[in-house]
Amino acid sequence: MTVRLVSTRGRSAPVDVPAAMLSGLAPDGGLYVPEVWPRPSLSGLDSRAGFPEAAAAVLEPFTSGLVPAAGLAEMVDQAFGRFGHPDAAPIVELGEGLYSMELFWGPTWAFKDFALQVMGRLFDAALERRGGSAMILGATSGDTGSAAMEAFRDRELVDVVILFPEGRTTAVQRRQMTTIEAPNVHAVAVEGTFDDCQDLVKAVFADPELRTGLSLSTANSINFGRLITQIAYYFWAGFRLGEKVSFAVPSGNFGNVYSGYAAARMGLAVHKLIVGSNANRVLDGFFRNGRIDLGEVVPTLSPSMDIQVPSNLERLMFDLYGRDGKVLEEAMGRLRREGSLEAPGGAELDLFVSRWYDDRATRRIMADVYRESGRIVDPHTAIGIGAARDAGVEGPVVCLATAHPAKFPEAVEAALHRPPPVPSALSGLEELPERVVRLPNDLAALGRLLRTVCRFS
Repeated sequence: MTVRLVSTRGRSAPVDVPAAMLSGLAPDGGLYVPEVWPRPSLSGLDSRAGFPEAAAAVLEPFTSGLVPAAGLAEMVDQAFGRFGHPDAAPIVELGEGLYSMELFWGPTWAFKDFALQVMGRLFDAALERRGGSAMILGATSGDTGSAAMEAFRDRELVDVVILFPEGRTTAVQRRQMTTIEAPNVHAVAVEGTFDDCQDLVKAVFADPELRTGLSLSTANSINFGRLITQIAYYFWAGFRLGEKVSFAVPSGNFGNVYSGYAAARMGLAVHKLIVGSNANRVLDGFFRNGRIDLGEVVPTLSPSMDIQVPSNLERLMFDLYGRDGKVLEEAMGRLRREGSLEAPGGAELDLFVSRWYDDRATRRIMADVYRESGRIVDPHTAIGIGAARDAGVEGPVVCLATAHPAKFPEAVEAALHRPPPVPSALSGLEELPERVVRLPNDLAALGRLLRTVCRFS
């Protein structure tokens, strides 16, 4: 049965997954979610299954109308054949009942590679079916940009433009984007925050002339295609541990932890989803107090989480508002106007627990993990581990290790007084020339740039 997706704003016709992936956002400005969550066929999968096998089983309901099962298996094998660990998402024990799932073994050393290495291949199949070309427009708070550029580099029918907040990523994250030598990828430094970059992306999608003329899609997690492979590693952890598991997830834009919620909706036995936030604790306020209060973005040691407007929260709120798109759209408009919103309750919230940590606490957690286990973790992962330890949740907890510590050398030095080990792929970046366009936080300026770099209009 083909999975149909509906918009959270309720004013766009349902579409299939390939159409949603190519369009990114729904025409009414909403985010796509399944009309009915599918149940993957998991017969024959157990703790001995390899990650590509598990991922293909989870992806199959979403992609059956696009690629045959054999083609999907080959596609997934190719994607994860590029990863630097045979398990792709190895699970290591940190302590009794506490585990880390290392999601940083992909080409750009961050969890975004899971989604984007597969999505790039699915995108090719969808374009082949539809015809024409596309422009991927995305915003990044750190890791999405390089993962998207690496996944789509040198594609003949795809241009890629990634916006990032100037001065608010680490030097390694920036150089991973600006040193890629490929004619179809473009890194754009915007004067502002990640939320400003994300708002620019949404504003471009709201312009019918730009959206249609450039055949726009996005690599951000607002694109449903980003989520489906992330769902797979939650199932993978369940297979490996063989029991009901809780997951601790460092969270900024809420896409990663929403993928865990999706896994639960698809039948995975999830005990709790533990949301870890930094000083930009809008998600913590939501889950503790049922209230969203937007503020100024605070720069932290964990820049990928320096977000005040977590876009994917709208997907969860769609369920909390009884899947009434009109009511949700009114609420989101009120949030934008007033900066705060009393969110409705619902049984869905029983799945979530939340904790937050400032930079001082983050450094302390990094030092504790190193002292106790000898493992060096990045500041985002540390927040997830801290949340797992402090949440008081019974049973095994899997912490999602979302990035390699070498991407955050200054934070590691500050916490451990020693540098992190540097993979060969990340060494020497500082010696390469950078290709970057600097842009004000201005929609008209962005529109002019997109028309200039597009190879197909």
